[in-house]
Parts: sequence; structure tokens; C-alpha cells
Amino acid sequence: MEILTINNVWMMICTALVFFMHLGFSFLEIGLTRQKNTINILFKNLFIICIGLLLYCLIGFNLMYPGFEADGLGILKFAGFGLDSPMTAEGLLDLSYNSGYTFWTDFLFQGMFAATAATIVSGAVAERIKLGSFMLFTILYIGIVYPIVGSWQWGGGFLSSLEIGKATGFHDFAGSTLVHSVGGWAALIAVYFLGPRLGKFSENGHPQVIPGHNIPMASAGVLILWLGWFGFNGGSVLSADPAATSLTLVTTSLAAAAGGVTAFIFSTLLYKNYDITMFLNGILGGLVAITAGADQMSPTDAILIGLLAGIVIVLGIKLVDKLQLDDPVGAIAVHLICGIWGTLAVGIFGNKAGIDQLAIQGIGVLLIGVFCMLFSLLFLGAIKFTLGLRVSEKEEIDGLDSHEHGMEAYSDFRTNQH
Repeated sequence: MEILTINNVWMMICTALVFFMHLGFSFLEIGLTRQKNTINILFKNLFIICIGLLLYCLIGFNLMYPGFEADGLGILKFAGFGLDSPMTAEGLLDLSYNSGYTFWTDFLFQGMFAATAATIVSGAVAERIKLGSFMLFTILYIGIVYPIVGSWQWGGGFLSSLEIGKATGFHDFAGSTLVHSVGGWAALIAVYFLGPRLGKFSENGHPQVIPGHNIPMASAGVLILWLGWFGFNGGSVLSADPAATSLTLVTTSLAAAAGGVTAFIFSTLLYKNYDITMFLNGILGGLVAITAGADQMSPTDAILIGLLAGIVIVLGIKLVDKLQLDDPVGAIAVHLICGIWGTLAVGIFGNKAGIDQLAIQGIGVLLIGVFCMLFSLLFLGAIKFTLGLRVSEKEEIDGLDSHEHGMEAYSDFRTNQH
């Protein structure tokens, strides 16, 4: 009983840290965009966490953890609407549910992850998407796509038992693919459908800088996210095991530090200036990349994964610009591209390294990518041709705060922004 209490308290602390990450995402997105869209961004992020928890309670949890091991192909199964906790004959909560946490802690911890996937999309589509259309897409994506993909691995589905040679099971410890790339694939399709913000690309197709209005807030957001990642990865141990949790926190921090350092050095060599936004995204890229294998890596492995993630970030942002896709916060490079890199890195570094494991990791990335893109195309395409996705030119120029919300975030501070 004592060890269950210790484990459960640790899991609840980690749940609170992952919840705190939503403030970090909000600050980062606000800081890297213009002040005239601040309330719109806050509204989206508040909606995501609220609707995410409700949907995960009513549908998502039982879609993600349906009991595949009992029967089925491990592709799709639903255990029913709502939550029904395991009870003892005396009518008390069954504490034998798991040695690391209770049923309720399990639900809440996993629910925080569900909301994160949609937050990634929010940053990529900032400053030009209709609020109603975004909310509808969030409901569909969190309610259906995220839990189905999660069930394939964390719910005991077919990816968890996939065998190639001597390797068994796709490995994604805390969600480089199952959370971050799931959000990243949707962000990619959404950005493509929306098109770039006004003024982002010149007539010749060259990217133009649209500076964010509050870099100190963006920096605070990244530091909050780094702190929250201790819960994101540390809680994914699913207990307070001292060896596993301490190693996970070390590898998480080392990858973040390495990603930040490499990104700012590499971007400085390319662009001849110390770009703090590249530094910030390099830290996040390192965090995303280590998330798949944080439990399997040595400190040196984590540093190498982070170092390469820092380079991937700079090249990824450059690639997104070259394709004339407009991602105001770098979400596609951070969450999609570094998520893919981190997932493949499990087969290259650490305890599971090997060509067979690398093949399994690649298959998982491919299947999940195809599934997420297909549903994103379906959902976003339907919304685009019915409700519409993008606000009018006037609304975009004036700012979404005044048109969609009828208020300003900084009512006593006015500038002309175009």
C-alpha cells in the first residue's frame, strides 16, 4: 500500500506538470506571433485543454485502452462511453488496478497527453484560421484520431507486438510519434490548406520575417515546457521507480540542452546572427526527439540525439520556408520532423539499437503518418469546403482579437500592425 501511494503521488505530480505545459505552449505561441492575435491564441489553448479532457472522458480513454489483449486485431476497438472505474466487492476503488497508480490517476495523466496533440496544431495555424473551424477540427482529431493511434501501441494494439527478426514491438516511450508527430501531421495538412499569412512570402517566393511581439514571453514558454517535460517523460515511467525516473530526467535534460546549443551554433553559421528563436526551437526539438527513447538511452546517447535534433530543427524550418508553408512557431519542424527523428533514433542508439528495431520504428512512423494525414485531409477538407478555414483579408490585417472576440489583449497599448 505504501509503495502504491508513493507511485501514485509521483504520477499526480507529473500530471500537474504536463497540465502546466499548456501555459508554456500558450506563452510560446503568443510570443512568436503578433499582439493583435493574443486573445485568439489564449482562447484556442483554453478550449483545447477543456474539450480535450471532456472528450477523453466520454470517448478517448476507452478508445485508446479498449483491451486489445483479450481479442481483436489490435486496430480498432471501443470499450464504451464514459468512465467506469474498477471497484471491489465492498464498493471501494480497486487499488489492484496497477501497482503504479489508480484508475483515476491513469485517466487524468493520459488525458493531459491527448490535449497536447491539438495544441501543436494551434501554433502552426496561428493568425489566420477561423476559430469555429479550428474548434471543430480539434474535437474530431482529439476525439477520434489521437486515441486510435495511441491504442496501436500504448493500448496493446498491433504495433506493440509487431515482430521483425529479433526485435519485438514499436517503442515510443512518451510520444515522439504518438503525441508529437500525430499533432505535427495535422499541422502540416492544415498549413497547406490555409496558405501563408499575408506578407509572409514575397512575389518571388522568398520568406519574409514576421516578428513575434514578445520574445521574453516565448522564452518563458520554452522554459515552462522544459519543466513540464519532467512530468511528460518522468511520468511515462508509470511509477516512482528511482532508477528509471532519474535516468529519464537526465536524458531528457541533456537532449534539450544539446538541441539548443547545436541549433544556435548551426543557425549562426548559416545566417551570421545569434537567433534566439532558433535556440528556443532547438531546445524543444531536443525534448521532442528524446521523448521516444528517454528510458533506453545513456547520457551520451541523449546528447547525440539532441545534437542532431538541433541541426534537424534549423534545416526543417528552412525546408518549410522553401516549400512556402507558413508555420509561425516552427511546430512542423519541432514536433513532426524531430518527432520522426527521435522515433527512428530508438533503433540507432540505446538499449534497443539494431536494424530490426529500426525497421519496426520506421513502419510505425509510416503507418501513423499515413493514417493521420488521411484523416486530416478528410476533416480539414470537409471544413474548408463547408464552413471555410481562413478568415477574411480584413480580419487578418486588423487582427483576430477585434473581429472574433471584440476585445484586445493590450487595450492601453496600440500600434499599427500589418
